[in-house]
Amino acid sequence: MQSSRIFIVGSGVVGAATGEGFLAAGHEVTFIDIAPERVRALRARGLDVRTEIDLTAEPDSLIFLTLPTPNDGHSYDLSAFTAGTASVGRALATAQAHHTVVVRSTVPPGTTEGLVRTVLEELSGRTAGAGFGLASNPEFLRAASAAEDFAHPWMTVIASRDPQTVERLRTVLAPFGGELRTFADPAEAEFIKCAHNIFNATKISFWNEMWLVAQKLGLDLDPIAATVARSAEGSINPRYGIRGGAPYGGVCLPKDTRGFLGFADSVGVEMPLLSAVVATNDRLAQIVDHEVDTATHAAGADQLRTRAADPVAVTGRQQHEPA
Repeated sequence: MQSSRIFIVGSGVVGAATGEGFLAAGHEVTFIDIAPERVRALRARGLDVRTEIDLTAEPDSLIFLTLPTPNDGHSYDLSAFTAGTASVGRALATAQAHHTVVVRSTVPPGTTEGLVRTVLEELSGRTAGAGFGLASNPEFLRAASAAEDFAHPWMTVIASRDPQTVERLRTVLAPFGGELRTFADPAEAEFIKCAHNIFNATKISFWNEMWLVAQKLGLDLDPIAATVARSAEGSINPRYGIRGGAPYGGVCLPKDTRGFLGFADSVGVEMPLLSAVVATNDRLAQIVDHEVDTATHAAGADQLRTRAADPVAVTGRQQHEPA
């Protein structure tokens, strides 16, 4: 594998694991960070650490943005991320080579082609694509095992409008193994990372709600949850339930979601997550029914016959369980 020149902008848990993983694979890596204690710690480990990025005499490089993006209430605080991006934009202004900026931080969808592209273009005087490459490569690292997760990823996602940028990142990242998926729109990759974390959080909260009910009944939830994890199609079938815009229907899912809410209430347990599941499904059903009614009035007789042959097309519902 050919060695690449790599800069890691933001050298916390994610940045350190990313940079050291690339180092172990034979790449030339420089860490960028402004926190004095972090700089000292990384230098003590023999790493090349700098407090600012200088691309003046550097060859073509990959610049990974691994900056913090904490929440501020119900929004992302992108102040540190923006400041780090700005430092890269200023460095690009004096660069001689063609560099590729890769957003690895978790950011809201649209950030790479919105905030990042705008800041880089304004401060560098260059245009994305021609003057520098731009891509999204979200991290899937757990804090407790970040180095191991980088070295042996189960999933790698790359997105860029430029096919050559996608291929360049594929060349660098594919040797680590794991499933690799590519996209043309960086917002898709950003959305994947947000949904990835939110799905995990939702699953944890789901079983915590169930735990509250089990506690009231004097039941041990662990073997119950372990069994459901193997019996429920939603756990064992990756394609189950992922077609957006199609609410669940049939008999069992509407019956049991509503019925269990009443049962939980009878034992004194509130289930806000399950309540939200029902409310969301009802709202989607209303939207789909409205769209079907509108389409029915507009469709000709041939279109109606075609749609009637496909129950999902008519109802818009995901029939994932026995009627």
